[in-house]
Amino acid sequence: MTETPVNSRDNININPIGIVNSPYKEKFAIPRQPGLVDAAKGTIALLNDVNTLDSVRGLEQFSHIWLLFVFHGTQAQGWKPLVKPPRLGGNKKIGVLATRSTFRPNPIGMSVVKLDSIEIVKQNIILHISGMDLLDQTPIIDIKPYISYSDALPNACSGFAQHQPHIKLNITFSKHSRQILTRLTQQRPELPLFIEQVLAQDPRPAYKKNKLDEKVYGMHLYNLNIQWRMVDVETIEVIQITELP
Repeated sequence: MTETPVNSRDNININPIGIVNSPYKEKFAIPRQPGLVDAAKGTIALLNDVNTLDSVRGLEQFSHIWLLFVFHGTQAQGWKPLVKPPRLGGNKKIGVLATRSTFRPNPIGMSVVKLDSIEIVKQNIILHISGMDLLDQTPIIDIKPYISYSDALPNACSGFAQHQPHIKLNITFSKHSRQILTRLTQQRPELPLFIEQVLAQDPRPAYKKNKLDEKVYGMHLYNLNIQWRMVDVETIEVIQITELP
């Protein structure tokens, strides 16, 4: 029996093999690259035929994994050949294939994350990961082990993103938000560091970098609505933390 060759112009059907449970409940405040917020912890629940121990046998030997996923939060908005990457201030247009924009011809993303552990919960395979930049409920379409000797190329040229941007922001908490945070930390010890790492990236639009504005911002992390504002160009204050239903 011979297989029918796939024409390169044919549509290819790809089904999710897992779903992400992430602390990032909305696109705003997600770091623009993986690994920038290592206190971000989440899980991947494997699905259907991939949800077997055989599928992950040997994966525990690797500290990091590649995730290929669907940008489901922006998929419906389509794409354009030219985009404005935040790294260039959000004002200069460049080809979409020269960026990591979420608005792509095919809405596929890739990230390297830390694999913390593999757990079996009622016959379901759960991968515990950290350092992710993924929206909650992101569909995973493939998982591959990270191979350090071939995947890490320290001498590679990275164009306009050769170096990690230098952002130095001080994060403070109001008295009220600090009280709430102290209580919440009993269940999530990493929460203060997580909030600080997210805000230290300055989640505001790129054109507002190094600028002071009076707007009160909000971000949805876990089941929390966290409101914050710029005190000066180097300081962010968390003014309110509210638990959501």
